[in-house]
Amino acid sequence: MKYLLGLDNGGTTTKAALYDLRGKEIAVSSVATAMLAPKPGFTERDMEEMWDANCRVIRDVMEQASVSPQDIAGVAICGHGKGLYLWGKDGHPARNGIISTDNRAWEYPVRWKRDGTEAKVFARSCQHILACQPVSLLAWLRDNEPDVMGNIRWVFECKDYVRFRMTGEARAEITDYSGANLVNLHTCAYDEELLALFGLAAIREALPPLCNSTEIAGYVTEEAAERCGLLPGTPVAGGMFDIDACALAVNVLDENNICMIAGTWSINEYPKKTPVTDGTVLMNSLFCRPGYYLIEESSPTSAGNNQWFISNLLPEVAREAKAAGTSVYEVMNEWVAEVPAEEFVPVFLPFLMASNVHPNAKGSFVGMSMNHTRKHLARSVYEGIAFSHRHHLEKLLATRENRPECIRLAGGAAHSAVWTRMFADIMGIPVETVDVNETGALGSAIAAAAAVGAYASLEEAAKNMCPIGERVCPDMRMHKVYSEKYALYQKTIQCLDGLWADMQKLIEKGCG
Repeated sequence: MKYLLGLDNGGTTTKAALYDLRGKEIAVSSVATAMLAPKPGFTERDMEEMWDANCRVIRDVMEQASVSPQDIAGVAICGHGKGLYLWGKDGHPARNGIISTDNRAWEYPVRWKRDGTEAKVFARSCQHILACQPVSLLAWLRDNEPDVMGNIRWVFECKDYVRFRMTGEARAEITDYSGANLVNLHTCAYDEELLALFGLAAIREALPPLCNSTEIAGYVTEEAAERCGLLPGTPVAGGMFDIDACALAVNVLDENNICMIAGTWSINEYPKKTPVTDGTVLMNSLFCRPGYYLIEESSPTSAGNNQWFISNLLPEVAREAKAAGTSVYEVMNEWVAEVPAEEFVPVFLPFLMASNVHPNAKGSFVGMSMNHTRKHLARSVYEGIAFSHRHHLEKLLATRENRPECIRLAGGAAHSAVWTRMFADIMGIPVETVDVNETGALGSAIAAAAAVGAYASLEEAAKNMCPIGERVCPDMRMHKVYSEKYALYQKTIQCLDGLWADMQKLIEKGCG
């Protein structure tokens, strides 16, 4: 029997999963990779550790499944978009990789918007500029780490770096690079004028040749095979931006449905045959399905905030749950269910890593009283994250003539029945989840299936490999309750808008 290997490189975790040709998960392995935070707003990772983590999870998943390397028909990799991974002219990483939650370059998009650069950029890339995109980070490096800039051989996105280590071939897969403000979405090619607008013409030769998601972008080398246990010569597909992989895994391949990913990032998206060019959405990029654009509203304001809450406010709860044979997530679900939705809980702004409303907004609980316990705060976190998704959803709905049939939900929230119900009630749209543990890895495996010819197309592969779960329809009475809370959430953001700049000054003063 032949199997497909999907790799998923997130902001803090590296995963591998093995699937058969029907999408059945055979084995999965996960390794945490350290997030380095040398300064406030900086989030990095060791690129060698990252490559080693990929090799470890590949070996582990194959050992778990007792699968021979000869039985792996193909590999595809997805990873977080944005961020920056630089390979040096000396044959080593040029510096630590920069993760998509990094906010060091926040001033550059602000400046480019003020001086008119962003409007010129948008006409070509159909994208607003984010602080975590390669263009902003490269501009920051140009101005702050010139020695690094002089040593750049290749400018990689996350998964393209991993594929390079696996195959020795430098390729730039189009879904990632078209979401990085490096590609003209009208020509589907790199654009020298874009680079000139950013002051980055010098890095043109460091941009790898573009490739597609289902294109064979290389083959496992002898050196990589020794590290990861795959057979030399195993085909490796181009892979994709993890948001494309998740859309594939939930079988959102056209405009009928919307994909929401509640992971580190709040990803809200749908494919469309034409980009949205009036500036009302954050991002357009080329979708993994040929002929479609991915219309995206996103920010690092989702379930990563929940992980912070657990790590910092519930450490003993997590230990006790593990000792009792359950998980802290189950405990939180029970806590949230105990607090009625009608009860006031503090407004939680899920801006611990970055924000979708102000470049310097910070995470906050607003409205705490003596009667509030950690159970109330847990509900606050669940609600605040879902409200941030609704903020993005409303922008997407304004670009459509018809409401979607449903929302396909992936990520951490999709594993919680309580949270899935909350998403349906808050959005006022039916929600479906997929019966799969690792959506990013499954989406990668679907791409690998199409790349090696196991299926004739991505559409056929997704149709046969995606197990869709039951539909959760919204309770419109609860939708009204949550809409009142959502209005308060929005008003809280508006009231605090004038605070963040002054707070940022004190933060920077404290950092010297």
